[in-house]
Amino acid sequence: MITDLSHEQILRYSRHLLMPEVGLQGQIKLKNSSALIVGTGGLGSPVSLYLAAAGIGRIGLVDFDIVDTTNLQRQIIHGTSTVGKLKVESARDRLTDLNPDIQIDIYNEPYTSANALRIAKDYDIIIDGTDNFPTRYLTNDVCVLLGKPNIYGSIFRFDGQVSVFYAKEGPCYRCLFPEPPPPGLVPSCAEGGVLGILPGTVGTLQATEAIKVLLGIGEPLIGKLLLYNALDMSFDFVTLKKNPKCRVCGPNADIKELIDYEEFCGVPGHHADDTSAGADWDITPQEMKARIESQPDLILLDVREPHELEISAIKGAINIPLGRIAERMSELDSAKEMIVFCKRGSRSARAIEILASAGFKKMKNLKGGINAWAEEIDMSLPLY
Repeated sequence: MITDLSHEQILRYSRHLLMPEVGLQGQIKLKNSSALIVGTGGLGSPVSLYLAAAGIGRIGLVDFDIVDTTNLQRQIIHGTSTVGKLKVESARDRLTDLNPDIQIDIYNEPYTSANALRIAKDYDIIIDGTDNFPTRYLTNDVCVLLGKPNIYGSIFRFDGQVSVFYAKEGPCYRCLFPEPPPPGLVPSCAEGGVLGILPGTVGTLQATEAIKVLLGIGEPLIGKLLLYNALDMSFDFVTLKKNPKCRVCGPNADIKELIDYEEFCGVPGHHADDTSAGADWDITPQEMKARIESQPDLILLDVREPHELEISAIKGAINIPLGRIAERMSELDSAKEMIVFCKRGSRSARAIEILASAGFKKMKNLKGGINAWAEEIDMSLPLY
């Protein structure tokens, strides 16, 4: 355990040392603290940068992805020079440059029930920088089982949420959301978009809560959910209470070990490039091209939002956004062959489900969506 700071560290952290709430002993406490950050994307970027700058002595980074050009609009820890590089390595290099005094552990592996307890057990706090429900529930249950604070954040379009779920002192994530939403109800940022600055705001708030918890200062968001909207610059708070029937932190909890979270949520815990509607429904871009050439009355149904048509479009396609499929399906002829597509295949897969439940049978889902079409067939179209 570190009991003092070097002259160089005193100079580096001098602005902290001047604050009585931190001071020398508080900075030493930060140096002896550790934080595991699950995800090095939009939220993980500002969280890790500010915790490294603050002098957290040991930071763990969990991710199983590579840096993509589409990340750079918001994932500020990465850069153009690291596109194609493992995210954990890109993040580690940036953090080491920012503060070479700290220890950075990297875990280039999916965060799952098989490894989560092993990875998380030696860290003081866990910071949730994920973007999917299976990993959120997993992170929560890990924190409850290990008795650790869960610094939670989520983002979508212009809205963000922040809380500290700490079962020893307040509610956990399951107290607020006992069950996940139905699969497909909540679109991902890849489908619905996100303001690039939003994760910076929310991630910085998460980093603030992490520092408060580690130092034992102020009033952390335990028992409170912060709601932020960037469009009207509003901050609202919702008071949260422990749920006595909570399955993981309640007095009669029946979840004593980690479960299969993908099965629980009905969706994958790690995003793939596209979503399949199933082997019976899927069609490749090459197969779709052949169908278009041989079937002049083939229906092409684009279920993206109208503003997406300004980015790319397939000539002759009918546009009915996914959210309006149910009310407008009378416009479609169920007797004709139809190919449904969206950006990457996830929304069109859900449209297939809706139409199939209404009796449509002659349908195919363009696997990989219009982006796959742009990559394999019409390269004049941009990827997005």
